[in-house]
Amino acid sequence: MELGCIIEGDGERDALPILLRRVIQEIDPSLYERILRPFRRPRGQLSSQRQITEAVDFVLRTLTPPCAILILIDADDDCPAELGPRLLGWARTVRSDLPMAVVLANREYEAWFVAAAESLRGHRGIQPDVVVPPDPEVISGAKEWLTERMSRGQPYKPTSHQASFSATIDLAMARQRAPSFDKLCRDVRRLVDAMRADSA
Repeated sequence: MELGCIIEGDGERDALPILLRRVIQEIDPSLYERILRPFRRPRGQLSSQRQITEAVDFVLRTLTPPCAILILIDADDDCPAELGPRLLGWARTVRSDLPMAVVLANREYEAWFVAAAESLRGHRGIQPDVVVPPDPEVISGAKEWLTERMSRGQPYKPTSHQASFSATIDLAMARQRAPSFDKLCRDVRRLVDAMRADSA
């Protein structure tokens, strides 16, 4: 089974496959799924039907069935409940029979780290007494929030920290406190189940 991903950020090229493998291992430790290197396009290039369909078509050509596609972008100031279904509708015009999912990290991927910050204590410079705020996904500027809680005086950088944090965070904690991360986990399970059915 192969999973293709479309992303917007440089750090997610390494981080997302790590995170997805952890989520899939929780679904079924015996499951092997090949996660292709994510296909990156800047956020501004994933805002129209033409750009989404071109990205999906490109990724589709790299996949061998049974397969699925996951699109992950930051919600930023957009409403995930509105933008997500619109992007998914555009993506499905390429292949309506292919398992696909669109997840918008609310507001950004790093909000998932904030949601599970207590599990990052002492890791890569995160202060040992960091406390998760009441509503991590409401924070505007999760990267800055992380930087302010790094004890070594070094800024958080996606290309330096995102993969390591993705390998370390407590998934259950992130699911409980970040609804968009819970959606990612639910969507990955749905894609895995669909690919299992296709391979049966």
